Amino acid sequence: MANPAEQAGFDRILEHLQRSRGFDFNAYKRASLMRRVLKRMHTLDVKTFEEYLDHLEVRPDEFLLLFNTILINVTSFFRDAEVWDSLRATVLPSMNGGPSRSDRIRVWSAGCASGQEAYSVAMMLAEELGMDAFRTRVKIYATDVDEEALAEARRATYSSKHVADVPPALLEKYFDRNGDVYTFNRDLRRSVIFGRHDLIQDAPISHVDLLLCRNTLMYFNSEAQARIIARFYYSVNPGGFLALGRAEMLVSYASMFQPADLKRRIFKTVPKLSARDRLMLLAQSHREDHVPQYPDYGKLRDLAFDSAADEQIVLDATGHVMAINAAARRRFDLSSADIGTRIQDLELSYRPAELRPAIDRAREERREVSLTSVRWEHGNTVRFVDVIVSPLYDDDRQLLGTRIRFVDVTSVRSLQDELRHSKQEVETAYEELQSTNEELETTNEELQSTVEELETTNEELQSTNEELETMNEELQSTNEELQTMNEELRNRSTELNSTNAFLEAVFTSLRSAVVVLDCEMRVQVWNAGATNLWGLRPDEVRRAYFFGLDIGLPVNQLQQSIKDVLNGHAYRETSVAATSRTGKPFQCRVSASALTALDAAITGVILLMEEQVRPS
Repeated sequence: MANPAEQAGFDRILEHLQRSRGFDFNAYKRASLMRRVLKRMHTLDVKTFEEYLDHLEVRPDEFLLLFNTILINVTSFFRDAEVWDSLRATVLPSMNGGPSRSDRIRVWSAGCASGQEAYSVAMMLAEELGMDAFRTRVKIYATDVDEEALAEARRATYSSKHVADVPPALLEKYFDRNGDVYTFNRDLRRSVIFGRHDLIQDAPISHVDLLLCRNTLMYFNSEAQARIIARFYYSVNPGGFLALGRAEMLVSYASMFQPADLKRRIFKTVPKLSARDRLMLLAQSHREDHVPQYPDYGKLRDLAFDSAADEQIVLDATGHVMAINAAARRRFDLSSADIGTRIQDLELSYRPAELRPAIDRAREERREVSLTSVRWEHGNTVRFVDVIVSPLYDDDRQLLGTRIRFVDVTSVRSLQDELRHSKQEVETAYEELQSTNEELETTNEELQSTVEELETTNEELQSTNEELETMNEELQSTNEELQTMNEELRNRSTELNSTNAFLEAVFTSLRSAVVVLDCEMRVQVWNAGATNLWGLRPDEVRRAYFFGLDIGLPVNQLQQSIKDVLNGHAYRETSVAATSRTGKPFQCRVSASALTALDAAITGVILLMEEQVRPS
């Protein structure tokens, strides 16, 4: 956590960027933004925000480098394959089916980075529609605030590493290969339009059938997210789809989007609202300054459900948990992680009462079913509740799900007992009832406070989850850099091994004995010729002191020649009487030459030993 002085320094950097570049970072999450700025400062070895502000003021080109550091462009073709499988199964039939879909198909990739996502959806649609229909019907808009990333996307040129996740059949069909470089198909590329777009400040693209905005919302604060989602709802056609990232949810926007595949974060727009509600959405997204500021009734409905004093749980038509209010989360030890779980997999399904028969009965008889005065022992406390199971229908009387409500009737039973006693002491009973009412009022206020605290905690947990996803993408970016460095080291190691193998082959191929010494007269190389001549293997002599070797060669007679070579003489030759490993005496000619490095420094001596053949 930064101290107040550091916070003030960071604020001055943001003010400078807005004043000099016109870019307002206030909509971004402050913790993530500060972490990215600190990463850039670490690269420059700058210690304080004040020093970095001075650097920004004297180096105008630093803004682009900082901007690229803040915008983490982590993307790939068909990223998260299960999401694309779900899009094919859930979205494509709707986009290509029926007479109403014979017209244009419009797709928006918001936060497209270097273009892989836009080209992935182009390939998916081309496979579904065919090339001719794709060219005449499809228009894909790909936007980002990073001009450098957009320039790379327009080039549509990628390395073999970048296209590794493209299925081989699609890679062969939609890319032109030139060596290790792959260029995306020109015909498909004409249908993809790239442009700079700020999700906060610029007007949204309208009449969109599919909107992809994955792992982009998590960089913005909650207020900015609400404005962006309201704009997305305005952009997407009725029945259209919105795909978000793994860490992004639309819990508070049920009036605009409903889950089509909750696990993969694919949502479908609900029917468009009335003119009044549309005005409220426009006001929420700040599209029109003159629009009156109405409250967000969808959010009010969610808050009303969440703050209800009774424990309430909503199931979908298949028996999966879709919503849990604050009282139920607290009472039954549940959390948002239990959303999407089958009711029979929770302890709640049989305690305090067996719920499954009541749920089945409510669905079959299409009416409300009640279980009254159910005894519930919770720890040391005994409560009595009425369990009310209500089927939920749409306007066409189609079953959408079930609501389960737990009404605490413990106090009612207590009051009934007190009323029996009040027949004897009416005045005492009245005072007790008054006291009970005051306690209930106090308890209600405490519950309301607890609900607000739980809502704050839930928002903090969602923010933490988004922070973790942001850090995960930062780590992925760093991992890619490390993989590139690793590949370079591996290539250099391979080259070094090849060079060593080549030198070993050269020394082995020489029929003469070759010995290489370093400046300390220790053996570095001992080839096969030396083994044949003197009888010692390379592993016996490597790093051994040469003048301490006991072989048939009088090594002490070579000291002067070796010393001359180390002192700068390029070559010396000496003839000495020697005895081979077989005991054969012969005259050995020893040639000494200098071993030099690239900078011409002498690093050792090369000795060439061979039998001196006398003229016949």
